[in-house]
Parts: sequence; C-alpha cells; structure tokens
Amino acid sequence: MKTFNYLLTLGLTVSLGLGTFSCSEDRLEVLPKTDLASEVAFDTPSRILGQVNNMYDYMKAGAFLGGRYQVYGDIRANDFLHRNSNQVTGDGVWQHILTESSQNDVINMWGAGYAAINQINVFLAGMDANSAKFTAAPFPADYPATATTFVAEGRMLRALAYYSLLQYYARPYADGNGSRPGLPLRLQAETELGNNDLARSTVAQVYDQILTDLQFAETNLPLTNSAGNVFRAHRNTAIALKTRVLLSMGRYADVVTEAGKMVPTAAPFRAPTGVAHELNPSLAAVFAPAPAGTEMILAFPFTAQDPAGVQNQLAFYFLPNPQGGQEYNLNPEGVIASPNFKATDARLTTLLVRSGTPASPYLRKYTTGTQAAVPYTDAAPVIRYAEVLLNLSEGLARSQGVTNARALELLNAVRTRSGSDAYTAASFTGTFSIIDAILLERRLEFLGEGLRNNDDMRLLRTIAAKGTINAIPSTDPRYIWPIPSSELQTNTLITRN
Repeated sequence: MKTFNYLLTLGLTVSLGLGTFSCSEDRLEVLPKTDLASEVAFDTPSRILGQVNNMYDYMKAGAFLGGRYQVYGDIRANDFLHRNSNQVTGDGVWQHILTESSQNDVINMWGAGYAAINQINVFLAGMDANSAKFTAAPFPADYPATATTFVAEGRMLRALAYYSLLQYYARPYADGNGSRPGLPLRLQAETELGNNDLARSTVAQVYDQILTDLQFAETNLPLTNSAGNVFRAHRNTAIALKTRVLLSMGRYADVVTEAGKMVPTAAPFRAPTGVAHELNPSLAAVFAPAPAGTEMILAFPFTAQDPAGVQNQLAFYFLPNPQGGQEYNLNPEGVIASPNFKATDARLTTLLVRSGTPASPYLRKYTTGTQAAVPYTDAAPVIRYAEVLLNLSEGLARSQGVTNARALELLNAVRTRSGSDAYTAASFTGTFSIIDAILLERRLEFLGEGLRNNDDMRLLRTIAAKGTINAIPSTDPRYIWPIPSSELQTNTLITRN
C-alpha cells in the first residue's frame, strides 16, 4: 500500500528558525506527493491522514531524529572515535568545536526540529479550525474521536521535538532547577513571513509544555495504534516518553509513578495494558527495518524510496567498509572495555564486529544496505522498553534508596538478557553503587541510540575525554551548543547561549 503525504501549501516560512536547513526534500518526496490548499486540506479522512504521516516525516528528517540526533548523542562522549576529520559527518561535534552559531550542525538540527514543530502546529491549528466538518459526510460517525487521537499524536511528537532540542541548545534542568534560558516556545502555526520575534522561555517552562502535551497524548491516544505500534504513537508511547522527560528533570518519584503504568511490580516484566511491551530475548532482533517483538516502543522507518540520506543513516556512520562509511569505530578504551560485562555478552559479540588491520571494533546494530547498492533502511530508534525498565530502576534507587530490591531486579532484567551475570547486593561498594551500575548499563545497552548525551546533561556530568580530545566540564561554554545564526538573524528577541 502506498502512503500519500499531503503537503499544505501554506508556505512554511524559512525565517522561523529554519535557516539554511536544506535536507528536507529527499525525505519529503514520498511519491506521489500532492499539494493542497489549506481550505480543502481537512475535507476528507484521507487528506487528514496524509498530513498525520507528514508530521512523522518531518520528525524523521535526517538532520533530526532520523539519524543525526542519535549519532550526535553518542559521539559527544567517549565511546566512539572518529576515524577522519570530515566536518560533514560530525567531526565538530566529536571534537567539541561547535562554538560558532553559523556552523552547519548547529543550524541544521535546530532548523529541522523547528520545521517539525511548525508543521505539527499547522496541523493542530487546522484540525481545530475544521473540527465542525468531522461530524458530516464523508467522515464516519466516530471520526471526532479519531480526530482527537490524531491531535494527540501531534502533541506527542511536538513534545518529543522540544525535549530533543533542549538537550543541545539549553542548559540542563539540574542547572538552576530549570531557571536558565530554554527555547523559543512556538505553539502557533506560522504560515507566512513574520512573527519571528519570540523570547526564550525558561527551561522549566519548556518542560512544563512538554509534560502538558504528553499528558494530553496519554489521555487521548488509543491503547494500540492500528497503523502500527512501533512507527505510530499509542498510549504507552506517551507514558514511556514521560519517564525519560521526568528523569531528565530529576523527578525520580514521578518516574516511578509513570513507569509503574507500564512495568509490573515483579517479573515477568510486560506492560499490563495497551501494547504488551517486554524485552526481546534477542536484542539484535529489535534492530531491523521491521523491529521484531514489542520491545521497540517508537522508531522512525525508512524505505529504499524514502531514505534518510546516506550521510544521515545510522549504518553509514557505525559500520566499517564496504557496508558502512567507517566514520566511527567503538573506542577500545570505552564502555566495551569495562570488566563489569562478560566477554560473551551479546552486546559485545552479536552487536559488535571487528574490521581492519589492526582490527578495530564497530557497532553492528544497524545492518541494512551498502554504500554502493541498496539504500540503508534501518529504523531510527527513539525509545524502547529496556529504557523504561532502567529509568524505573534509577528512579527507585534514587527515591527509595540504593538497596531497593526492585531497582536491582529491573537492572538485572536488562543485564542478564544479553548474558552478563546478575548483580547482587554484594556487588556494590562505596566506590561502585547501584546508580553507577545503572549508568554503566545504559552506556552499553543504548550504544548508537543517542542517549549518552541526555544522561550526561541531566546529571551535569563532565563529558569524558577521548584520545587527544579533552574533557568538557559542565561549566565549559562548549557544554551546550550556540543558538544558530539563522535564529539570531531573524528573531530580535533571542539571546545567545
């Protein structure tokens, strides 16, 4: 079945934070493409569905959550080494030299993120303005309820976009309890030039809006999504994302409350309502164009006709030649060298490949396509059940004490799935606590999924040194990225980082 993505002919203004962002056309060309005037764009269910699909297309831009976001989230830290000095593939990110607001990485991710936000806002405004149509032909009798679920999807995606941008362009919530400058909080649909001037809301205010959107999504999303539970949002998607957001805010007791909706009090750990999320016995099976099982909660799909673009796709970055671009190999002195994992752990065997002379280790989570032939079609992961379990484990340990038995059980559920031995209470000492164990587990479990930067930021941890690249303490101006020149030039109320 072909998917028709309708683009509103509303003239997305390039001055609203979009700057020189220029990677959108290859991801939006899901043929055939039909342009619709706003006056008729909400006249039929199929036209509205095309716009829903289009919101997801904007979110999975190669410069945003379709690849670059995940890559940047890992290469800032010390578990990957860049094998060349190619600025196009993130060398400035890896070296922490993104100090200029005019650099492409800075501009393009901001532009892609705000392009997605505005496309969502345009859709939400259109749904509101046309709601009276949804009770008459050609809409079925139950369409008002369907329309509400589409609005909930939009608000969930908007929350994800704002959360993702916050992790790079604003100080962490832990710095001043959210009082530092955050992002321009654009919630109105902008369909023409103008309305560029908007001051930055505080970090706390942006997080409040994120949680408001996620609460609406949780209340109004279906328990399951008939269009696909991995590639489209459902109720547990919103809950899972709330656990990530609340963890980033240090609201550990609230993490426990939210994760408790998806995680039983005792094994087997399987979501009791909605999609029955659980760990897949084979972690490798989770990473595929069509992820197996129910561990993956949200990912963005690609096809040969709808790729992210070669220099955005995950296999290109992380696999050696000839299949990948051999851009980044795993740091032999990084997390893969930790004695806390068995050598037979599947994350060190099945998901790791060695190549070259001398042999260097590479990540093998993303495996489809080659540089010369079939485009890469690996789904770009956003969140999976393993993260919810570890979010809950950390929330319990921090809010109810490091000896909490359930926190240990959840940590071990993720750990032993891949073959490393379970921790016991005796495993922890004054220099290695269960918190240390959880954070170490997250480093190995989520390699190549972009979560490392989030973890460093939320805890104000120093970004570790690697090779000849010095560590970046949380007080260093390079700890967060500059506001891009595209925004500085068009928004007179914006302030620099």
